[in-house]
Amino acid sequence: MINFIPHPMTGTPFGTALDLCIVLSIAVLLITLATRECSWVDRLWSLTPPIYCLVVASALAFSSTRVNLMTLLVCLWGARLTFNFARKGGYRPGGEDYRWGVMRERLSPAAFVAVIATFGVPGQMLIIWLFTAPIHAAWLHADAALNALDYVAAVLFLALLAVETVADQQMWTFQQDKKRRRENAEDVTQPFMTTGLFRYTRHPNYAAELGQWAVFYLFAVAATGQWVHWSGLGIILLVAVFVGSIRLTESVSAEKYPGYADYQSSTPMLLPTTRSFARG
Repeated sequence: MINFIPHPMTGTPFGTALDLCIVLSIAVLLITLATRECSWVDRLWSLTPPIYCLVVASALAFSSTRVNLMTLLVCLWGARLTFNFARKGGYRPGGEDYRWGVMRERLSPAAFVAVIATFGVPGQMLIIWLFTAPIHAAWLHADAALNALDYVAAVLFLALLAVETVADQQMWTFQQDKKRRRENAEDVTQPFMTTGLFRYTRHPNYAAELGQWAVFYLFAVAATGQWVHWSGLGIILLVAVFVGSIRLTESVSAEKYPGYADYQSSTPMLLPTTRSFARG
């Protein structure tokens, strides 16, 4: 274990994960400031949760069924997100998410650096560590047998993973077709996605991801028998991050596409409604 930074979780596997999170935060912040490219933290978003869970699982010599199950699910989540991020060019040099550029334009240089040095890197890295915290609760109760709630959580997690995978593929196919049309000087009659799962919610992939981490918290409930537990703080903060990201994304889309406001008014942002399915 690392555990060279004193904190309340020193001496625990998830405390080691926190130390790793702190070290990575410092390294990513320095690299971000040096390269003036802000997507370094995005590149770690899908990689660190599996690592944190593997740290906890390995500390138990992979002897806890619940911890092993949680780790497997997070690894599947990470594989999907890493693949989707990679095929969009996220790991290529200069593959910065366009939203960082929007923020850079809207803020003064000093304000932008302040955002990067607070929320942009260390804040996001801490939130990533926090939403994997239910595995610490499972570690504390490693001897507790699996129960019905664990099975429900696992099934729901996999179902939401499937939804997210389908949504990603639908968006990828749409964007590739849009790119092809522009390269061939063809008309792009529909510049933003409104079909498939995007007919029922404007952000089905975000909705599914938030659902996955909310379901992940159920493992902590199953392990501890407590519905209210500090490890649920991560999903609350993740919701706040996603809502802020969606608002920024949609402000850009509304400025760029005249018809986007109609899509916003007719389709819910995250959770589909009965009206969405009736229309579908």
